[in-house]
Amino acid sequence: MKKSALLVIDVQESFRHRPFWNEQDLSLYQQKQLALIAGAQQRGVPVVNILHQDGDGPFSAASGLVRPLAWLTHQPAVTFIKQVHSALTGTGLPAWLTRHGIERLIISGIRTEQCCETTTRVAADSGYEVDFVSEATLTFAMTHAASGRVYSAAEIRQHTELVLAERFASIVTVEQALAKLD
Repeated sequence: MKKSALLVIDVQESFRHRPFWNEQDLSLYQQKQLALIAGAQQRGVPVVNILHQDGDGPFSAASGLVRPLAWLTHQPAVTFIKQVHSALTGTGLPAWLTRHGIERLIISGIRTEQCCETTTRVAADSGYEVDFVSEATLTFAMTHAASGRVYSAAEIRQHTELVLAERFASIVTVEQALAKLD
């Protein structure tokens, strides 16, 4: 069995201060995210927190909002701050993973189609086996700039699953991700 790590990407207070934030899917996401973290920790799998910091506004260091959401109370093995979409770019994460012999990454967090998907693609291209736990990711509706069509969070999640599946990652449930750790 390949040694694994769980990445909890950008589950941070900053998002609550963005205009698109809504809590429509938050309860289910929170339940799945916490179950994934608890299951990983019970199995001795390191949980790595990733936080995003850049520019002005709620993602700036000065905002004081670059911190985990209050309900995220686990003690991570390590926390990295990133300034770009991939958790593997410009952070100490790749070196940490190598030092700990990690070959498989379990991806979770906020936003499904941005930092979670980008980290997944970079991880796969870097040689990691990747499990994308879609139900333990959160995103929000988006409006297409040219057509004005609104894509729901569910549609965005399905699109991410479509483009990642078997090219960059296995799309798994929390239960499936944890079963691979047993």
